[in-house]
Amino acid sequence: MKKFEKKYVIGAFLIIIIVVLSILLSPSPEPEQISYNQFLEAVEEGVVEKVYLDNSSDQIIGEYNGGLVFVTDNPRIDSLKEFLLVQDIAVEEKSRLMQGEQLVSMVLSLGMIGVLLVYAKRNVSKQKQGMSGKSIFSAILPENVNTGFADVAGNDEAKESIQEIVDFIKNPEKYAQYGARLPRGIIFYGSPGTGKTLMAKAVAGESGVPFIAVSGSDFVQMYVGVGASRIRDLFKKARCYGKCVIFIDEIDALGKKRDGGLDGGGNDERDQTLNALLSEMSGFEDNEGIVVIAATNRMDSIDEALLRPGRFDRHIEIQLPDIQSRLKILEHHAKNKPLDKNVDLTKLARQTVYFSGAKLENLLNEAAIQAARRSVDSIQVEDIERAFYTVIAGSEKKDRSTISDEDRKITAYHESGHALMTRLLAPENKVSRITIIPSTKGAGGFSMNIPPERMYHKKKDLENSIKIALAGRGAEELIFGEQNITTGASNDLEKATGTLLNIVRRLGMNRKSGLLNYDVLYNNGFQQVQDDVLEECKVSMDELYKEVKELLWENRKILKALAESLLIHETLDEKDLDQIIAFAKAG
Repeated sequence: MKKFEKKYVIGAFLIIIIVVLSILLSPSPEPEQISYNQFLEAVEEGVVEKVYLDNSSDQIIGEYNGGLVFVTDNPRIDSLKEFLLVQDIAVEEKSRLMQGEQLVSMVLSLGMIGVLLVYAKRNVSKQKQGMSGKSIFSAILPENVNTGFADVAGNDEAKESIQEIVDFIKNPEKYAQYGARLPRGIIFYGSPGTGKTLMAKAVAGESGVPFIAVSGSDFVQMYVGVGASRIRDLFKKARCYGKCVIFIDEIDALGKKRDGGLDGGGNDERDQTLNALLSEMSGFEDNEGIVVIAATNRMDSIDEALLRPGRFDRHIEIQLPDIQSRLKILEHHAKNKPLDKNVDLTKLARQTVYFSGAKLENLLNEAAIQAARRSVDSIQVEDIERAFYTVIAGSEKKDRSTISDEDRKITAYHESGHALMTRLLAPENKVSRITIIPSTKGAGGFSMNIPPERMYHKKKDLENSIKIALAGRGAEELIFGEQNITTGASNDLEKATGTLLNIVRRLGMNRKSGLLNYDVLYNNGFQQVQDDVLEECKVSMDELYKEVKELLWENRKILKALAESLLIHETLDEKDLDQIIAFAKAG
């Protein structure tokens, strides 16, 4: 908004405030309350000078000859006005007070309308600015991109795949003599927190070119044409730098599959924006030096038009780190932290299966916070352990006064069921901790079950993971009865259902469905398969749960021993678990 416009708005506000306050705060005598009979007597005596009549009001307001104001009841009779006029009394149809209220209301209404008009004008101006050539994107210049491949621990395969892109940007002549062109686009895909953004920034840092980072949601606007305009603006800015890395995070917000949705019409704004992106990428010169890197957690939702050659040519998976990569990531993030000599990062790397790079960084940061809270000289083993369980399940709840003995007993048997089933079905899994101490994340307790790293999962492994998840509910039913099962298994059922759904729908491991992939069938018009999937899942889940209850019944002595020990100690480690199981078997 221009300066003179601001002055006008401020001035208008001040005038409105002054007018309203002058009306509301202007001194006026307190009106005298008289009865209707007293009013008639005053009229007959000739001491009333003026009367304000308003048939919508319950009161009559009048003035004596001296100017004093009085108020009386309004009988709402048609002959009153005629009677007053005969008595030579001035009559006005509107009340003075009502006029004042109406004036205040009118002034406030006009003021609000004026303010709304000013802000509407500002929004329109901003919208025009967004659609014009003025850029809303900023670039990080090469001297400020302080990230390289050395800062990206792990993901060696991904770094190797991207290294030649860096070399291409640096030495385009080397590839030009072979007739090679720079890949127009690269998609990083993988689980959240695996370092996709960091990897993209490292490409710019290693190449020594500007880095422009945007989000796919920046282009999804309610006004048709704005997203497409921003795409053109983004690439115009990139071309100003000559060589450049454009990073579009959450590309799925912009580049979803265009299947039309339930309404059959799709989203016009998203379609226009996506078309603009495709057009800009197709318009690159072969050796222009601009690389577009996109990131997504949902590769399966990306529109096929984005993935064809000439658009996003190269697809690179940024995987969850394996044990060696986790160790490198932990060592990288531990460089600026005073670790105690007894802290074993190799052991921690083995313990943190399926942790992403971001989660590992968070773990060490949480450990540093724990150490600072205790004001110790270094980060010790107990800080690491406390941080590990805090990241997984949340901090321990300090106030447990509201937890009844019955709740503790239910939790003890529930968690013992998980731990016992893990030992029976997956002895290779590490059960590092069982606790009935509630956490700040809402868990009443938890059993920490860490499976070994595998490239492939066998059908038996998947079914065992379902049984382990169902064992908490099974223990509740076995000990307390079917009518006394609790809501504590809700998260377990969610995990078990998700795993079983994959078995039935996608993995070809179900006896009835055989080698069919139900997702392919559904996408090709066989909508009735949804009912088949539901029925197969229900039958399979019931069979697995029956097996769980049979195993728990056969080992109920061990289950009881574990639960009783938990009620006494609240927390058990793997050594405690093995000793209790061995003692219960021997007894």
